[in-house]
Amino acid sequence: MPRLIMFLAIPALLFALPWWTLVAAPTSGASTLFWLGTAAFLLGYLTLPLAMKAGHGARQSDLASIVGDTLLGIMWVFFSWSVLGTVAGWALALAGVDDRARIVATGVFAISTVLVVYGIVEARRVPRVRTVHVDIPGLGPSLDGLRLVVVTDTHYAALDRLRWSERVVELVNAQQPDIACHAGDLADGSVAKRHPQVDTLGKVEAPFGRFYITGNHEYFGDGPGWIDHMTSIGWQPLHNQHEIITRGGDSLVIAGIDDPTGKSVPGHGPDLDAALANADPSLPVVLLAHQPRQIADTVAAGIALQISGHTHGGQIWPFHYLVRLEQPVVAGLSRHSDRTQLYTSRGTGFWGPQLRVFAPSEITVLILHPESPRAAA
Repeated sequence: MPRLIMFLAIPALLFALPWWTLVAAPTSGASTLFWLGTAAFLLGYLTLPLAMKAGHGARQSDLASIVGDTLLGIMWVFFSWSVLGTVAGWALALAGVDDRARIVATGVFAISTVLVVYGIVEARRVPRVRTVHVDIPGLGPSLDGLRLVVVTDTHYAALDRLRWSERVVELVNAQQPDIACHAGDLADGSVAKRHPQVDTLGKVEAPFGRFYITGNHEYFGDGPGWIDHMTSIGWQPLHNQHEIITRGGDSLVIAGIDDPTGKSVPGHGPDLDAALANADPSLPVVLLAHQPRQIADTVAAGIALQISGHTHGGQIWPFHYLVRLEQPVVAGLSRHSDRTQLYTSRGTGFWGPQLRVFAPSEITVLILHPESPRAAA
């Protein structure tokens, strides 16, 4: 019963404030516009939980998922700007402005509509390339300039993005990666339903290896199945394990751990000790760990760099404020000890709502360098 109440209460909140801001307040509840607007909001409120249940429940209807997810994203934008509109209305009241409700409604509707269109375009575009130079303590000179190209949170799902995936692979290969990494949340759904979108990743070219870890969303579907499938298309899953990368006599450990959600599956779940077992402790370590909050264990182990995704940079502003309550970092390169850094990608795709507002997607090129004496000091 509590879950059912939450399932209905959250959509009610998302629809109630925009309804008041856009319909009830400016019309004073006494016009045809009021009744038409109220009917539209009521229809949306009923549609959202039904579509989410049909799309993400046992039926897993792709059409219902697209409808529910898109409606959720649209209403989050309208809700957020209705909150800001309410604050603006208070300011207009203090200034003695008349017809405040209509001014606020017009502004909220216009801004929200523009941001929804912008967000859809931004989410569906091929990601921008973001290049970041990272100093790694103990990195040998022969590995200076090593290029790690990172994709993460592709979330191949109900919306068929095969052509998008092909263009992402083309762009990844254009960066001439030495190492390619996928930091989890590969797909939503079963291997049988989603593999056509994923299979194009088999065309990624990286001479020193293509490495993949699970995110939390794999374990909402078939985590072990995705590990097997990525192996079949030439990627090496780092299922609590590591590999040694050697160039010109210098070596680097690249390791990976499971997402914490994997604890629900026997034999899965993060195990950093297992991932680093028998690794030379004198070698620098780059760790793939899906969630930034896994950084505490990374720091304790003295790892040089953790690469994560999961946050999507918030995906739809201002959701990043809520993400920040759970994760230590939302996006970018951050330092967490004298030795350990964390790079958090905003993600290459999107989850659920096909919108990205003020949180652009990315393909990340991490260029590794030995730590300079001045940086070490």
